[in-house]
Amino acid sequence: MDIHNKLIAFFVLLISITDTGIKAQPGNNEPFVGVNIGTDVSNLPSPPDLVAFLQSQKINHVRLYDADPQILKALAKTKIRVIVSVPNNQLLAIGSSNATAATWVGRNVAAYLPDTLIAAIAVGDEVLTTIPSSAPLLIPAIESLYSALVASNLHTQIKISTPSSASIILDPFPPSQAYFNQTLTPIITQLLKFCSRTQSPLMMNLYPYYVYMQNKGVVPLGNSLFKPLTPSKEMVDPNTLLHYTNVLDAMIDSVYFSMRNLNVSDVAVLVSETGWPSRADSKEPYATVDNADTFNSNLIKHVFDRSGTPLHPEITSSVYIYELFNEDLRSPPVSEANWGLFYGNSTPVYLLHVSGSGTFLANDTTNRTYCVATDGVDGKTLQTALDWACGPGRANCSEIQPGETCYQPNNVRNHASYAFDSYYQKEGRNSGSCDFKGAAMITTTDPSHGNCIFPGSKTVSNRTSQIVNSTTTQSSGAGRNKFVGYHVSPTSAFVDLIWGVGSCLFYFMFLS
Repeated sequence: MDIHNKLIAFFVLLISITDTGIKAQPGNNEPFVGVNIGTDVSNLPSPPDLVAFLQSQKINHVRLYDADPQILKALAKTKIRVIVSVPNNQLLAIGSSNATAATWVGRNVAAYLPDTLIAAIAVGDEVLTTIPSSAPLLIPAIESLYSALVASNLHTQIKISTPSSASIILDPFPPSQAYFNQTLTPIITQLLKFCSRTQSPLMMNLYPYYVYMQNKGVVPLGNSLFKPLTPSKEMVDPNTLLHYTNVLDAMIDSVYFSMRNLNVSDVAVLVSETGWPSRADSKEPYATVDNADTFNSNLIKHVFDRSGTPLHPEITSSVYIYELFNEDLRSPPVSEANWGLFYGNSTPVYLLHVSGSGTFLANDTTNRTYCVATDGVDGKTLQTALDWACGPGRANCSEIQPGETCYQPNNVRNHASYAFDSYYQKEGRNSGSCDFKGAAMITTTDPSHGNCIFPGSKTVSNRTSQIVNSTTTQSSGAGRNKFVGYHVSPTSAFVDLIWGVGSCLFYFMFLS
């Protein structure tokens, strides 16, 4: 690279770094991780039980795909902030009538305030790409709803946006070359002007899973899962020389660069959906429990690290994981029913490894989990799995022998649950060790009964003091202290910037 090209790359990078007009998080400077709650679940908890479960998991941000009145009532007087949604099939009515929009706000928002903390309204879902015929109604619907909020004096506390698919962006890598689909530019321009005027975020559904599936052999799996990379495996934007260690950051920066192409630099990106499926058919071989666990665990850590993106290290986008529960009633493909962190009965699909990331999704499930027989599995399948666990699996099955404390009740389900848990605990509670070809599942409910103490209970009780100390350390702010009281004076920041510019310029011109 000659000195002319070096200077061009340098100044592109400098402009990227110094353009920081974005509001980090509307109304809240702390990035967070929330969850989407779909309801196509055969055994969905009742609204009161659902809210109790959210509280037990320390989940304080949720997004609904409608404005379910029972859930909104159950959320009253909690600290859980909720995004309510206008379903796509209601866009026509709301976009065509200010009166209808006002009625919707009154019935689905104002009626629950102030007891229920409604943070935002999501207008439709991926309207621009899934139902383009309704796209002309999107901005009128958003403006009508905003006018209704203004009339109720709610416009400063409740934001409005619309979740869009990543496919509205073309040529997303390198991020600096990304741009919005030009056929959608007139509507997107209006949307961005609205977001800028009202300080609302641009909601984006960003899935590294699909990027990987569509670019196998080009995008390494490790980049998609936030795995640590050697510098040689990092993705480098040749125009800005920014290094990307994961796909999600690159996707977020592609949105920022696309907005910049439309002269918008003060709108924050909110990741309204992201996730990884834990199960699928043979056409999706990377939808596994281990990959889903790795992605979501690392995602949570990444957000709470507050490291931002290479383009905007000062801004960390909040994210909503898709999704809370496996929606077992969804139509094929198989992966559609397997994006959840939990089954509908509130047992975890896998155990997130989020220690050190505060209390979010890190209650007793981190330490007190068990592996038991799945409901509805036939006795023959359970017997086969039991034989393997007590044989080649080398589980300790002595307690389920005749006369021992866990022999009763004498049935294959009880014996299999004990053997499964023994194997699971022996393997360090690795999520992949509680499957047995679908015959087993992880639960947070202690299966011990009477004098029969399951292996997981014995393990936990022997380590109680260690767990309590660990919990105390985390709740006192471990992993977050480096952000407490951080302040940089304008003078200091300017001096640091000049020093950095000089150093970088020296490197570009003379040393590289």
